[in-house]
Amino acid sequence: MKLCITSQGDTLDAAVDPRFGRAAFFIVYDTETDEWRAVDNAQNLQAASGAGVQAGQNVANLEADVVLTGHCGPKAFRTLGAAGVRIIVGVEGTVADAVAQFKAGNLNPTEAPDVQGHWM
Repeated sequence: MKLCITSQGDTLDAAVDPRFGRAAFFIVYDTETDEWRAVDNAQNLQAASGAGVQAGQNVANLEADVVLTGHCGPKAFRTLGAAGVRIIVGVEGTVADAVAQFKAGNLNPTEAPDVQGHWM
């Protein structure tokens, strides 16, 4: 299974970014092989609008099965959902912590966005 974790940096020791659309990086982590890579999300950091939709499309193109993030707005939630990507919000700590929590079965998908659009 491929996880996509929003991250403030490009390593597993980086903090989970609480923002989905404007996260600094996405860490794509394969739970079967424990291989991972960082994907820069710089194009959406300063976007005037549409950051969540564009980030959602990028994550879908990365073939992620699940997103782990702090918060997810309605447009990103719809975009990810349409691509069949499950979303888990309320994730904190480091990326490595998030992966461990997911593997332990301690994180559950959400059924709705947890913030309004343009949340910073």
